[in-house]
Amino acid sequence: MKKTIKFPIFLILTGLMISCSTIKYRKVNVPKTSKQFNQLVRKIYDDCELNSKNLKYDIFRKAMIGQKYIELNNANIITIIDFSQPSTEKRFYVIDINKRKLLFNTLVAHGKNTGENIAVDFSNINNSKQSSLGFFKTGETYSGNHGYSIRIDGIEKGINHKARKRDIVIHGANYVSKKFIAENNRLGRSWGCPALPMNIKDEIIDVIKNGSCIFVYANNKKYLENSFFIE
Repeated sequence: MKKTIKFPIFLILTGLMISCSTIKYRKVNVPKTSKQFNQLVRKIYDDCELNSKNLKYDIFRKAMIGQKYIELNNANIITIIDFSQPSTEKRFYVIDINKRKLLFNTLVAHGKNTGENIAVDFSNINNSKQSSLGFFKTGETYSGNHGYSIRIDGIEKGINHKARKRDIVIHGANYVSKKFIAENNRLGRSWGCPALPMNIKDEIIDVIKNGSCIFVYANNKKYLENSFFIE
């Protein structure tokens, strides 16, 4: 007769707690930035020549402010997705803050129900097939239906915190290409994931993995008024 081995309940609970990363949601607005901080952000923006790549300074500044208040393993890298630009533009930016260098600037898809060429509607609801705005942190990489991909965690309660549950990930897609744009006058759309061009997505994922910051922006009044990461 086999003996049943019983584990103390506290050991089981401890194991579950270790396997699940807890996101700490902000409950207060970030404080006003200093003159020195703004000067540094401006210098990084200019050194990376982001103006020539159509990324507005105000958006970059918002991303840098929010990143300061996020616990990150890879704080040197910041990714900005600018959904105020149409899908036909290169609106995905990966920046090395320490080296003050723009590493990647490429196309990125928004959700099917977020809009046609312009991203308009955003959601945190499962099966909405819409993109979410706000600050995210990159999680683990994996190989799935779209090949090499990376999970992301939304860190703004009520705005994007269901991202992992919704299977919102960064992956590659054939519909993210200049060819698709030429044939359709817009980029292809995902089910809410920020999908990247197939020929560059692996390289980007390897740079942003292991807990770096992603800021997804749109000129959306509801988000800008409700985010605790916006000054």
